[in-house]
Amino acid sequence: MRLSELKDGDCPAYYKPDLEVLPEASLVELMERQMGNFPEFIRSIPEDMLSHRYAPGKWSVAEVLMHVLDTERIFQYRALRLGRKDATPLSGFDQDNYVPESLAEARTIEDLVREYMVVRESSLLLFKSLPSGRLLFKGNASGQDISLGALGFIICGHQKHHRNILRQRYLDR
Repeated sequence: MRLSELKDGDCPAYYKPDLEVLPEASLVELMERQMGNFPEFIRSIPEDMLSHRYAPGKWSVAEVLMHVLDTERIFQYRALRLGRKDATPLSGFDQDNYVPESLAEARTIEDLVREYMVVRESSLLLFKSLPSGRLLFKGNASGQDISLGALGFIICGHQKHHRNILRQRYLDR
């Protein structure tokens, strides 16, 4: 499935900004491309910046990275459920409760890279294993209808969105 094949109704409007940052490509291409370049981005962050916050009360660099990982895991689980044609409504999650529990600041750059690689490889294998027509299957997550394909693109867009935030607000790049 290509990004341009997503239609209105495939995902809630509040995910549109995550999708708008993505280039036109297939889902597998985007996931593979990010798996190739996101680890290098993480490695480019100085270790002493992991605890940096651009303002009081904002997440640290490490917390943003763990949030990206946690969100991919949750969306991957949702994708597994929809990939098996399980239309049971899926509950949401409160990201603000997850972040402090992640203990992100105890992580090193290499820990974060290693964990990212495992999580993304798992997502990639899941989406590669699904027949292309299955990506149109819709379910309900957080009280909103969403397609399986949209879940995959949101994983990619969410990562890119936070990479941009890290560059602009934390790392001044």
